[in-house]
Amino acid sequence: MRAVARQARRTLVRPTKHGLGVRCMGSEPSSRSGLSLPSAPSTRYTAVSHPEDAASITPQVKEVLDRSNAYILPVYARPPIVMAKGKGAYIWDVQGRQYLDFSAGIAVNALGHGDEGVVEVMRTTAATLLHTSNVYHHEHAGKLAELLIQLTQAEGGLGWAPGSARPVTDGTSGAKVFFSNSGTEANEGALKVARKVGKERWARATGKTWDDPACDKVEIVCFERGFHGRSMGALSVTTNPKYQKPFTPLIPGVRVGQLNDTAALGGLVGEKTCAVIVEPIQGEGGINVAEVEWLRALRKRCDEVGAVLIYDEIQCGLYRTGKLWAHSSVPADAHPDIVTTAKPLANGYPIGAVLLRDEIAEVMTAGTHGTTFGGSPLACALGYHVLSRLSDRAFVASIEETSDYLEARLALLTTWFPEVLEERVRGRGLIRGLGFKNSAHPGRVVELARERGVLLLTAGADAVRLVPSLNIGAGEVGHAMDVVESCLSVLESE
Repeated sequence: MRAVARQARRTLVRPTKHGLGVRCMGSEPSSRSGLSLPSAPSTRYTAVSHPEDAASITPQVKEVLDRSNAYILPVYARPPIVMAKGKGAYIWDVQGRQYLDFSAGIAVNALGHGDEGVVEVMRTTAATLLHTSNVYHHEHAGKLAELLIQLTQAEGGLGWAPGSARPVTDGTSGAKVFFSNSGTEANEGALKVARKVGKERWARATGKTWDDPACDKVEIVCFERGFHGRSMGALSVTTNPKYQKPFTPLIPGVRVGQLNDTAALGGLVGEKTCAVIVEPIQGEGGINVAEVEWLRALRKRCDEVGAVLIYDEIQCGLYRTGKLWAHSSVPADAHPDIVTTAKPLANGYPIGAVLLRDEIAEVMTAGTHGTTFGGSPLACALGYHVLSRLSDRAFVASIEETSDYLEARLALLTTWFPEVLEERVRGRGLIRGLGFKNSAHPGRVVELARERGVLLLTAGADAVRLVPSLNIGAGEVGHAMDVVESCLSVLESE
């Protein structure tokens, strides 16, 4: 495994500085990455190159769409294109049309499509030991858990400042990991643990037993525009009416606050609160960043009332901001008790993880939680491989360099299209949001870009989300921005 990881690190570690779409025209200053910036928006992609109208749907595509309509539950609103293969930052449909994937499977494909190292680990592990259930030990889960915790200690997170190290003492590392199959499952697990911690803390404070019917430390606090999943528990803390309303009543005892509203924390988080869950950077809700001082105040309030603080880093974690965790760069007194992660951990193979401080994990014993498929040999072997590569210092440096270039290109958009875009670009690193003044425009821009061969996402009601693979090259960034510029020009002319 280590040999495969070392070999993989030599593949696609640094994106190219120059390539498709990096224009060196005009006299604009260069970005921090050293790449020249354009002096005017591109209009070379105003024409449709990847049509989606009825006349462009081939018999092959129609056959696939008809089969899907006949047999698949219609819960996804999908365009009439059928993807066939992918490699690197690109994906091709069954008609042979190439798309630049600037969505990475919703921030999942950290190493892009068809990565040779990922394929090799999948092949060798699946041929050796595919599944055991959690009735038995296997070698891969412990190695991935160790890597997650040691990187968190070294790079900062979960209460450790960067540069921390904690040798295993009395049989523990200072934290524990639970593996699930998805981000939603990770959040469900985190909420279950927090509920149990709340009951135990109430019992200690009152001298009663945790299962006493009088126990009222069961409330959960979440925040507007947060997204934590679609199963009943996670959905209960995902406050978008579009997702919640058809499935009410949900879990009772959920209170909803507003991100970055410090003054409201005292009344929001109280003695009955067992858990507070928040994304340090809200993904689905619009790429909204939690302020450092607000996170510190939230941590302080949780400590005052004995509530468990959960950071959902499923979309913003694992180097998407250029740091291991989005909270790695904030002071330790703003860190959570629990971190959940998933999306990029195995580059598209299903896996999720819950990281818990020891003082939180100690309430969980055999039988209090579990999963059949979570933490399988294949999932954990892939996770170990991917995380080993993402944490390589050269790889992290390339993320920072590419992020600088993307940030500079996005900043130009807000000056060129002030009637359409908000003044400030949202997010950090390679999780970015373009805010629009008209909520009808983000969906339209995503459609326009797709018809020109670039895949983007919306976020919330008013933003376009940019979450490319973490090994995206500056050339691909330049091309994507050229297309976005052209789409905004088309939008202005409509």
